[in-house]
Amino acid sequence: MARPKANDRLIRISLLVVALSAISILAIITIFIFEQGLPIMAKYGLKNFLLGQDWFPSEKSFGLLPMIVGSLLVTLGALLIGVPLGLASAIFLTEFSTRRVSRILKPVIELLSGIPSVVYGFLGLMFLVPFIRETFGGPGLSVLSASIILGIMILPTIISISIDSIRAVPDSYREGSMALGATKWQTVRMVVLPAARSGLVAGIILGMGRAIGETMAVIMVAGNAADLPGSLLAPVRTLTSNIALEMAYASGEHRQALFATGVILFVIIMILNFLANLTARKQSRK
Repeated sequence: MARPKANDRLIRISLLVVALSAISILAIITIFIFEQGLPIMAKYGLKNFLLGQDWFPSEKSFGLLPMIVGSLLVTLGALLIGVPLGLASAIFLTEFSTRRVSRILKPVIELLSGIPSVVYGFLGLMFLVPFIRETFGGPGLSVLSASIILGIMILPTIISISIDSIRAVPDSYREGSMALGATKWQTVRMVVLPAARSGLVAGIILGMGRAIGETMAVIMVAGNAADLPGSLLAPVRTLTSNIALEMAYASGEHRQALFATGVILFVIIMILNFLANLTARKQSRK
C-alpha cells in the first residue's frame, strides 16, 4: 500500500511542476515584454502611442493607432466570416448529416489547421488578391483580403471545438425537446446550442486569438501600409505585422517601440478575451 501512495504522490508532484512551469514561462515572457516596452511608452507618453497616426521610427514618431485599428478591423472581419460558417458547419455535421459524412469531413477539417499560414498567404496572394482587385477595385492587398484569409484560417478551430461541445450535450435534452413537439431545428436552436454555449464561446475566443495573432498570412495579403484604412479595400498593417516586418533591423528606441507594440497587443487580447467571457457569463445567467 505504501508504494502506490508514493507513486500517486510522485505523479501529483510531477503534474504540479509541469503546470507551474507553464505558468512560469508565461509570466517570464510577460515580464520581459513589459520590461522592454514600458520605458519608451513612459518616455513619449501612452497617448502618443495609442492615438498617434504617424509611424516614423527614424524621426522618433511611434504612433500605433493605424495598426491598432487595422488589427481590430481584420479580426472583426475574420470573425464575421468564420463564426457563422464555423457554427453552421458544426451544427450540420453533428445534427443533420449522416455519420458517414461526418466521419469523412471532420478529419478533413482538422487537417486544415495543420496547413502552414504561409500557404494560406500564398494562395491568397495568387488568387484572392487579383480577384478583389479586378472585381471591387483598389490594390487588392486590403482589409477585405486579410479578413477572408483569416476567416478561413480560424474555421478548423471553431468547427472542431463546436462539434465536440455540441456532441457533449446529452441526448436526453434532444429527446425531451422533440417529445414536447419541437422540430429538429427548434431543438437545435433552443436546446442544444444554449446547452453547448460555453464550448462554443471557447471556440470563438480561440479563433479570435488566432486571428489577431496571425502574422505571416496577413503580411502577404494586407498591404502593410501604416495608415488608417479608409475602406475595406484599403491596405492595412496590423500590430503583429509591424513587429515582424521591422524587428530584424530595429535597434535602440525603435526596438523598444516594437516591444511596446507587443505590450499593446497583449493588453488588447486580454481585453477582448475578458469581454467575450463576460458576455458568455451574462448569456448563461439569462
